Amino acid sequence: MDAIHYRVEVADLHAHLFGVTLTIAAPSVAQALRLPVWIPGSYLVREFAKNLQNLQCRQGSRSVTVQQLGKASWVVNCVAGKPLVIRYEIYANDPSVRTAWLDATRGFFNGTSLCLLVEGQQDQCHTLELVATESIAHWSVATGSKALKVNKGGFGTYRADNYDTLVDCPVEMGTFWSGAFNACGIPHRFVVAGAPPSFDGAKLLADTQAICEAEIHFWHEASIKKHSASRTKDGGQSPIPYTNYVFMLNAVADGYGGLEHSNSTALICNRQDLPRLPRTTLAPTAHKQPEGYTTLLGLISHEYFHTWNVKRLRPAELTTYDYTQENYTELLWFFEGFTSYYDDLLLRRAGLIDNAAYLKLLAKTINGVAQTPGRKVQSVAQASFDAWIKYYRQDENTPNATVSYYTKGSLVALCLDLTLRAEGKTTLDAVMRALWTRCHGGPMTEQDLLAVLSTLSGRSFATELAQWVHGTKDLPVTALLEGHGIQIHQEPDQVAQQLGLRLKEGNGLFIQSVLRGGVAERAGFASGDEWIAVRHAGKGFEGAWRLRTLDDFPLYAGNARSVTALVSRDRRLLSLPLTLPKPSKAVRLSVHDEGLANAWLDHAPAST
Repeated sequence: MDAIHYRVEVADLHAHLFGVTLTIAAPSVAQALRLPVWIPGSYLVREFAKNLQNLQCRQGSRSVTVQQLGKASWVVNCVAGKPLVIRYEIYANDPSVRTAWLDATRGFFNGTSLCLLVEGQQDQCHTLELVATESIAHWSVATGSKALKVNKGGFGTYRADNYDTLVDCPVEMGTFWSGAFNACGIPHRFVVAGAPPSFDGAKLLADTQAICEAEIHFWHEASIKKHSASRTKDGGQSPIPYTNYVFMLNAVADGYGGLEHSNSTALICNRQDLPRLPRTTLAPTAHKQPEGYTTLLGLISHEYFHTWNVKRLRPAELTTYDYTQENYTELLWFFEGFTSYYDDLLLRRAGLIDNAAYLKLLAKTINGVAQTPGRKVQSVAQASFDAWIKYYRQDENTPNATVSYYTKGSLVALCLDLTLRAEGKTTLDAVMRALWTRCHGGPMTEQDLLAVLSTLSGRSFATELAQWVHGTKDLPVTALLEGHGIQIHQEPDQVAQQLGLRLKEGNGLFIQSVLRGGVAERAGFASGDEWIAVRHAGKGFEGAWRLRTLDDFPLYAGNARSVTALVSRDRRLLSLPLTLPKPSKAVRLSVHDEGLANAWLDHAPAST
């Protein structure tokens, strides 16, 4: 019998219940059990134990008592060394990539949501048995877990070396679309749940293959060449740190996100953003992919890059996961931010977008950071540490008090890369590969990054990291871009940004956030207000104009220097004096020197 064995089956499809049977071959006296409170890669305590119910324990024919010690911990009053069987149910009705889902069309789960951790036996061999009950016998399974004995559809038994490996392999079940390709000799599988009839699976596979090959070569090009040269001589081990990979994409009416794992990723996207087959009926038109398809490719690129940068090369503070509480690090600006820098850049290098498309994405990031007042309040190192209570718990004050370690972190990577390239001795590409080598593809610290930067560039970057990462001054983005053949254009900002507002439109105009220092804040706008109308000075209600969308505002404000905003707050009508601002500017980027620009944007081979 395996040391730890989980049997997962459907308890009730329509009640969204998985049934789990956990068998512990050799429990300890007073065996302790825990369920994780968070999942690695998503830095928020999510309290998965709230979905656990009907916990029962037996040894042989005898029922044994179980006592709950905390919100996610239990102790079983059992005899040592005699097999212990624990049964419980998990409510699975969260469509995100972080927890678990079960209905009549699809099943999905992460092990952190379903699999109790057996204290003291985390490093033992764990097996997972997926049971095809009658109601789901026609389904198939996709997972990155190592198959031990499975049927054609994938149901059966999988093995993991330890608990960490077990819960790092999510499981997708259903009647999904499935396709496969090889990237640098490694088999990859892509499954899509919820795909419409117009879905072009062949295009998704081809584009994903291009991404995977670009990223494998980014990290391992030199060692791949050496491996290829030596393989026929001694059968040398491949430098690629996994032997198979699975993409699991859930296409929904409205959703976006991803969560990385060591040899798989769970993704969610808008169904409208999937690539489409050419139309041959219903008035055929020129074939054009949805605009959101580039966003989906960027998500795929981002999560795949995490295969190296966070799942293996990861913060030293996360060398060992503590599933019972927050795991703090100041390095998410590196692991999420640098991954965000490379996700779109590698689309460009893979030939999936051109320079103009890449610069449009980059300009969006630059403008997004510049339009966040919180960048002057919080450093990206602080943002990383506070992810547990701020990034994942956003409210109306978030843009005023925080900065995203994704977006500003990506601009830190950009500034480092362009500075290194300008100085002519190395690139950030080479730095990333050298970090991988220095840290043996494992835990790293900020000091490791500083050491590699110093070695490859010939000088210290301590000042830059102190200012860019631990400080709150603006980054020298535009100056560095201009030095690499990029022209900076200043264009009028969006109306909401010029007013200092974040709004939600639809059956009214509702204020979500009021930006610090903006004219809306000075006028007295507040989160939750409904902005109903504008009225010109000196006129009564005959001079008022009803607003349905923000696009109505410049139409009805005209060239006035000030107007009165009529808002509803807690169903009380208020008149707010709004002085119109001078036009603010946003950045647009274009190439003015292709030689300089392409030296950065084109593929940079690994040094040998």
